[in-house]
Amino acid sequence: MLSRKNKLLVMKIISLFSVVRGYNIPVIALAQYLSAIFILAPENKRALSILLDFNLFIIVLVSGLTIASGYIINNFYDSKKDLINRPNKSQLDRLVSQKTKLQVYFTVNFIVALLACFVSFRAVLFFSVYIFLIWFYSHKLKKIVVIGNLTASFLAVLPFFAILLYYKNLYPQIFAHATFLFLLILIREMIKDLENIKGDIANDYQTIPVLFGEAFSKKIITLLTFCSVIPVYFLIEIYDVGYMDIYFYISLIILIFFLQKLWKSNAKPDYLRLHNMLKFLVVSGVFSIMLINPEVLIHGKRLLKL
Repeated sequence: MLSRKNKLLVMKIISLFSVVRGYNIPVIALAQYLSAIFILAPENKRALSILLDFNLFIIVLVSGLTIASGYIINNFYDSKKDLINRPNKSQLDRLVSQKTKLQVYFTVNFIVALLACFVSFRAVLFFSVYIFLIWFYSHKLKKIVVIGNLTASFLAVLPFFAILLYYKNLYPQIFAHATFLFLLILIREMIKDLENIKGDIANDYQTIPVLFGEAFSKKIITLLTFCSVIPVYFLIEIYDVGYMDIYFYISLIILIFFLQKLWKSNAKPDYLRLHNMLKFLVVSGVFSIMLINPEVLIHGKRLLKL
């Protein structure tokens, strides 16, 4: 049996895991590797050489640490709002003091800068800017109408630009993929605003639902959802995405269903379901990257050869 002191330590570790949303970071790391193998790396580069690339490993690791530190500072500034919007999670998160959160935040950022030095000065500069933008968003920008949503969505796709800058491949289909992902995340951010409207009002967050009402917010979400059809059209009809077009066709069907549910929603549980629907689309999109060239999996030995 664990002593009381050890139980408290375990609970604090679980609390810190909740603060950094540790369940999200492995998904992002997987998405970066799959993007590197199937989209971003040069066509003549074999999958195994990508997986064994030390610099790429450092970039993925540093991305995960930067995102973790971002969740910490975001949680630090949102502690009052989360008491209203997420009372159960907030109780768990508060097992770690605000002082400890800041200490972990600065320690993680120092490790990020140190590890980035192994790659290049450009990597240090990129992640330094990334860390600053996350802090500035958490401290100031997220309270500003529209700017907060746009910045949050941009920061969510930025780890993929770290891989893009590493390989220096600027294919147009990459930007079509990034645009679709950006729009999905932007729509999800606006759904979160509807979901968290009570806490936003109490803490003076200037979101679209707070300033203009839920109906106007739903109109903007509907417009953004229709806009997502544009990159999907390019990805299906113009660029070669292999069998991943199946994912995009299914996404369009789900988004139609999403819009139907959106206009019937009027309570937090409804918006939470819509939020999870979009999260499912984003996560399934990560695994669907493998459909671009499934031969990498089917004929692994041949295609993984150095």
